[in-house]
Amino acid sequence: MKKLSLILVSFIFILEIAYANTYATDPKIFIKELVSDAINKLSDKDISEEEKKNFIANVAIENVDINALSLYTLGELRKSTDKNSLENYQKAFKRYFLKSLTSRLSDYSSNKFEIIDAEKKNSNYTIVKSKIIATDNQPEIKIDWRVYTKNPEKPLIRDLIVEGLSLARTQKEEFSSILNSNNNDINILISKLEEFSSS
Repeated sequence: MKKLSLILVSFIFILEIAYANTYATDPKIFIKELVSDAINKLSDKDISEEEKKNFIANVAIENVDINALSLYTLGELRKSTDKNSLENYQKAFKRYFLKSLTSRLSDYSSNKFEIIDAEKKNSNYTIVKSKIIATDNQPEIKIDWRVYTKNPEKPLIRDLIVEGLSLARTQKEEFSSILNSNNNDINILISKLEEFSSS
């Protein structure tokens, strides 16, 4: 649970640093610009809690490949699910995803963030390596961003790995557990996502 909590908090930080502006298309510069922009944004004392929630939601919609994440976290069931159920799941996942991100807001504007390196895996993916520098209250946290670059003009965040633990994989395992306990009934999973989103 501690690892999952760390991932969620770190992902909120990452989303907070990605504002819906036009950034460089090179993945390393893309992430660096997001960080710089966010630090300036979050240092503004006039931003309300509601504005921060809207900010995070807009960031996710603009800079995270939510549809791809929803399909990945569903696992093999996505191949046998009918189109209507799949669309309902993706809508429910999006609401769940945004609610998860906006339910716990932390002010990370004082954190020092450092881009370390970038490793191009292929034409579609680049891993950008970074870290949150240690403070008196927090240890150093290593974060790898998985940036999707199939459209070279619009890089998208598809996953992040915090201290070796993938957010997407962790979510997939959680959903798999729910499905396995309910005869792979996607409607049960959708219901649980909706229940969380409306709480």
